[in-house]
Amino acid sequence: MDSIPVQDSIPSSFSLYLPRDFSVEKQWPLLLVFDLDGKERQALSIFVAAAEEEGYLLAAPKVRDSVSLTTNMIVTNNVLEEIVNMLPIQKERIYTAGAASGGRFAGLVPIFIKGINGTLSMGASLTNTDLLNVKRPFHFIGVVSKNDYNYTTMLDDEKLLDRFKFPNQVLLHEQKSAWPEITYLQKGLQLFTLGAMGRKWIPTDSSYVEAAYQEDVAKVNRLKNSGELIWAEQYLGEMMSMYGAHKNLDSLREVQKELRRDKQYRAMKRSENAAFSKEILMKENYQYDMEEDMFAHNFKNLGWWNYQMTELDKFIKGSNIHEKEMGNRLVGFLNALAEDNIALVQSGQVIDEDALAFLYMLKTILEPDNFEFYLKTISLSAKNEDFGTALFYLEEALKKGFKDKDKLYNLEDTALLRITSEFNTMVEKYLKDSRYEIIEQ
Repeated sequence: MDSIPVQDSIPSSFSLYLPRDFSVEKQWPLLLVFDLDGKERQALSIFVAAAEEEGYLLAAPKVRDSVSLTTNMIVTNNVLEEIVNMLPIQKERIYTAGAASGGRFAGLVPIFIKGINGTLSMGASLTNTDLLNVKRPFHFIGVVSKNDYNYTTMLDDEKLLDRFKFPNQVLLHEQKSAWPEITYLQKGLQLFTLGAMGRKWIPTDSSYVEAAYQEDVAKVNRLKNSGELIWAEQYLGEMMSMYGAHKNLDSLREVQKELRRDKQYRAMKRSENAAFSKEILMKENYQYDMEEDMFAHNFKNLGWWNYQMTELDKFIKGSNIHEKEMGNRLVGFLNALAEDNIALVQSGQVIDEDALAFLYMLKTILEPDNFEFYLKTISLSAKNEDFGTALFYLEEALKKGFKDKDKLYNLEDTALLRITSEFNTMVEKYLKDSRYEIIEQ
């Protein structure tokens, strides 16, 4: 069900999914799914199979990245109250979920709204660990790829949550996007259910626990047999927290100890730790250099940034798997850092357009197949009548396969540029014909 309205001082709506066997005769756990890009229905639909299998109700409040955090929290709270008043919700089992920006928001909801007992976050670490309240712990499940720049931060979050005694697990996956395979979403809901049984919120189902346990033992064996020893050891550690309330885990501890003594595992771990150390230094340098170049309007340094991307590409194409993952994480980190800096510049009372131009140009280097930033560079350059720069980035975009002629001819602040013979000649060269006739002088 889409666009269910909520009447309040701040009008809002939400999407809702009820499992096929839904009945008002029993209470149900609720998962609130968030997407800040206006795709909440699609995000909710991804969880449908997992919700059917694990017996969860799904709801997706309509929240937006373009409004304040406070407004989004009020909307979320209003939607939650509406659902609790409408449906038989088990109040101890209300959870949140999301990917990327939706995951970051989902991790904030239990901090600001009472009664939320867990978060399933895909490809997003905790937004602000300073806000965590040890008196209001919640169950955090992070799902992340080793190629995601959030991976190392999520490992740090896990250590902090352990220290604060928050129940938590980090699950690794191999997808390139923030969203993992569907099986991971079901696993996340399963972990919430196991946690609820451990806290006596629901009766313990011994056959359910045993089936989940055997699935995870089989996963560890698959990882070991395929040579993924670091992943296997990490997953064994997560299993300790998954099943500590339900089973004697001495046999698992022995397996983990044996794995840690393995020479191949220890060599892999040393290689991964070396990559982590290198990554920390490179991130610090990149952060400093980007800030310096941005505020100094150092356009001449764009060549250096291009060189850095070729160096990262060597890691990505190399044979060392840990450096390959590090290279992918650093590319993701640079893109996120540039986008954060763009948002910072745009939030100023007076926008520094030179700093913005530098960052747009930098983004075309960091993400060369994303045409958005070529167009932004063309638009900003044309606005300042720097037609040479605008035409250069136009040709770069066209060379890389940009074909949306209508978008080009409707690009903001390019009215004067679009009527020049140079612009139309270039469009005709790459897209066969131009909108305006080219008159030879």
